[in-house]
Amino acid sequence: MRRRRRIPVLVAATLSLAATLVATTAAVPAGAGGRTSLGPSTIDLPAGFQPEGIAIGTLPYAYFGSRATGAIYQASLLTGRGKVINAGPGTPSLGMKVDARGRLFVAGGSGGDGRVIDTRTGQLLASYRFTDQPSFVNDVVLTPDAAWFTDSTNPVLYRVPLGRHGALPAADGVVRVPLTGDIVYGTGINANGIARTPDGRALLIVQSGTGLLFRVDPATGVTRTVDLGAELLTNGDGLLLDGRTLYVVQNRLNTLAVLRLDRAGDTGRVVERVTDAGFDVPTTVAAYGKRLYLPNARFTTPPTPTTPYTAVAVPRP
Repeated sequence: MRRRRRIPVLVAATLSLAATLVATTAAVPAGAGGRTSLGPSTIDLPAGFQPEGIAIGTLPYAYFGSRATGAIYQASLLTGRGKVINAGPGTPSLGMKVDARGRLFVAGGSGGDGRVIDTRTGQLLASYRFTDQPSFVNDVVLTPDAAWFTDSTNPVLYRVPLGRHGALPAADGVVRVPLTGDIVYGTGINANGIARTPDGRALLIVQSGTGLLFRVDPATGVTRTVDLGAELLTNGDGLLLDGRTLYVVQNRLNTLAVLRLDRAGDTGRVVERVTDAGFDVPTTVAAYGKRLYLPNARFTTPPTPTTPYTAVAVPRP
C-alpha cells in the first residue's frame, strides 16, 4: 500500500460573508457521492499515451485525453481496463468535463479549439475553432448554460453557449470574453485550471506561473485576486470544486492543495496539502465516490512510444 502524507497548513485567510446565493453545483454527481469506491488504486494507461486531462461522470468510467495525439481513452474504475474510444485529431486533448448527457467537452491545447465527443460511441459531435493565433486552450468547466475554456497564452475565456436541453451551438457561436482586472499574463503558463465559485455566480482560474487564484465575472471578464493570505498555488493546474472545497493540483510539486472558500469565492484558505508516493507530476483531478483520481503526466520523464503512464486514486480528504 502506498504511503500518503498530509501536510497541515497553519496559515488561514479571513473568510468574508456572502449574501444568499444560487445553490452550489456539486463537483460529484449526487448519485455517486455516497457510494463506496471500488477497483484498483492505480489505472494503467496505454504506453506512450501522455495523459493530461481526466473527466468522470455519474458512471464508474474515467476519460483521459492524450496531449500527444488527442486520443480519448475510457477506463473502468471498477476493473482498470479500458479502450480508446476516439483516435483524436493529432493535436492535444487537455482539460475535459463530461455532462449529464454523456458528452465530453475537450480543451484542444495548441490546436486552438474545443471539441465535444459522445462518450457512448466516441463520435465527434462538434468542433469549435477558437482562434487562428498561437494559443494553448488548457481547461474547461461546465455551467448550466455554457462551456467555458481557458487559454494559457491569450488573456481570454472562450464561452460555448448551450441552448435549450443543452443544445450545442453552431461552429460560429463561440463568445470570446477578454480577461481584464488583476490578472497579468506573462511568459509561460498563465490561466490554466477553471472551476465555478461555490455560489455558482462566477468562475475561478489559477495562474500556474504566479500561483495566484482569480475570481472572474463571467459577464465582463473582470478578474479579482482571491485572498488566500500568504499562500500561493505555484504550478497550479487542474481545479475541482466540491461544495466550498476547492482541490488544486500543483503538478510539478506532486501535491494536491485543499482549499476552503467562502461562498462567493472572494477569499479562502489552504487547509491541507496531500502528497502520495504514486504521484508523478499529476495534472488534474476528478472524483468518484470517496476517491479522487489524478492522471500522471510525467512531464519530467522524456516521452517515448513505450513510456508507461498511470492514473492514481487517493481517498478524498
